[in-house]
Amino acid sequence: MQKKKVIVSVINDLSTDQRVARTCSVLFEQNYQVLLVGRNQQKSKPLEKRDYDCKRIKLLFEQGPLFYLFFNIRLFFMLLFSKVDVLFANDLDTLLPNYLISKIKNIPLIYDSHEIFCEVPELQTNSTKKKIWELLEGFIVPKLKYCITVNESIANYFTNKYKVPFVFLRNIPNYKKILNLKSRTDLNLPLGKKIVILQGAGINIQRGAEELVESFKYLDDNYLLLIIGSGDVISTLKENASKLQLQNKIRFIDKIPALQLRHYTANSNLGVTIDKDTNLNYHFSLPNKVFDYMHAGIPIMASKLPEIESLISKYQIGVFIENHDSKYIAQQISTFLNCNNYLEFKGNTVIAAIENNWETEKQKLIKLLSIIN
Repeated sequence: MQKKKVIVSVINDLSTDQRVARTCSVLFEQNYQVLLVGRNQQKSKPLEKRDYDCKRIKLLFEQGPLFYLFFNIRLFFMLLFSKVDVLFANDLDTLLPNYLISKIKNIPLIYDSHEIFCEVPELQTNSTKKKIWELLEGFIVPKLKYCITVNESIANYFTNKYKVPFVFLRNIPNYKKILNLKSRTDLNLPLGKKIVILQGAGINIQRGAEELVESFKYLDDNYLLLIIGSGDVISTLKENASKLQLQNKIRFIDKIPALQLRHYTANSNLGVTIDKDTNLNYHFSLPNKVFDYMHAGIPIMASKLPEIESLISKYQIGVFIENHDSKYIAQQISTFLNCNNYLEFKGNTVIAAIENNWETEKQKLIKLLSIIN
């Protein structure tokens, strides 16, 4: 029997999006012919070999309104002239062309919203842009049949707003121990220091990164901060680290593939996720990094946001901050990493990782696919 073809669309360059990679792997396992479509950037690194096909769209623009316009136009015509049985749109910025093609070709469309897109802080200062995205979301989402999002709180938010059922599929890695874990020496990391890590592809404004960097001026040379990934505040963080003369306490590493990143995470002592409760998107967030830290076996320092607080409190795998004062953050880091029951928190991450794994979570997606078939 000929395989059904699914085209999965996302607006990033496909290098580090673990959620989309896991989704495509499930589709492949369910006997779909999978094509993952994203964009090509000047700094894009070659993709690792995968079980499914990947295509990067080249564009003249890499940001701004013209980038979104031309990406969506290119995506529309690519989908229009492709033989496809199912469409899978990741986030609001790929939804319009997928929706139009699903109607033209009368084929199923699955929509995966990775966040409350219209509530991201980048849109809060531009009412015109926010209104455009809200109109687009409000026009299309109520008409959809198959919707997914990243946690229960956001699923309830969308379901209540648009009266359309959303399945929540959390961003959880497969639980498996890292074979041949690289040592700190292999990674050129200091042997005797306590390493704090902030990782992710969305190290953006209002996520506490600026205060985290500043906090290291209150910590002695026994501490090192690793910032690994990308985001719109990275250049600012580097400038601040230089101004504060923290070059010996803070190390920046560009985004790297997930398998490579796990070696750095597992060699750290504390993972940080301290988004500010300034918008609905952050309020209900449950970042990938929470599960990445858990599965790498390191405790977590986090903001008290509902989804994150519930998970960390349930398994006793971390500590919370009450505010974003940099001196207070430094005190929390020092106190937690030197507390008598630190190893107990670390041990609890193993239990949490076993109970929160992709093998269990992906069954929700498999069930949704069975309905479509």
